[in-house]
Amino acid sequence: MNKIFNINLGGYPFTIDDDAFFTLDKYLTTIKNHFAQSEGCDDIIADIEARIAELFNEELKGQPIVGMREVERVIAIMGRPEEFGASSEDIFEDEEPATSTTGSKQKSTYKTGKRLFRNTDEKVVGGVSSGLAAYFGIPDPVWVRIAFVLGLIGGGVSLPLYLILWAAIPEAKTAGDKLSMKGEKINVSNIAKKVEEELNNLSETINEFTREFNSKKKR
Repeated sequence: MNKIFNINLGGYPFTIDDDAFFTLDKYLTTIKNHFAQSEGCDDIIADIEARIAELFNEELKGQPIVGMREVERVIAIMGRPEEFGASSEDIFEDEEPATSTTGSKQKSTYKTGKRLFRNTDEKVVGGVSSGLAAYFGIPDPVWVRIAFVLGLIGGGVSLPLYLILWAAIPEAKTAGDKLSMKGEKINVSNIAKKVEEELNNLSETINEFTREFNSKKKR
């Protein structure tokens, strides 16, 4: 009988057997080592752990303990080390990739469907319009904003609707949320790219602000 461990992953408690625990621990260690030199390492790891926790909750389906099947399935979805440019460190030794309950080989081409979030990165008020635009594939959220304005002028129905949506739709906080909002795969590579992209954008914004401030100061 395998030993079990109680762990906290992405803010969720899990009970996991020892084989699954050591495989997951080695996988996460490989990820941490791979992104150790990245400026956004802590954010990348936090978002990856949050996504793994979400997948475990989906995979368990009422089962009390995380086992090797769940860990292998999650790694297939998130990406094996060689798929995001890291060393595998013999995570699976000589084992085959995870298999499904029918015995066929598990595919790692899992895709997430779009989910509706408020996109506060491109908000004017609450990010509802930009979130709806991302969900419905509208290139520019200005068209959604115009629709709300026309609804407000035409009878005022858009204001209570906007407030209801603002309260009901969750904010896209993590890199995984932002990828899901656009229907992109939520794996290690894409999460890392999203976090690094946001840090670069923040750095550019700060540099632009500093240049403008210094320019005004010299006048």
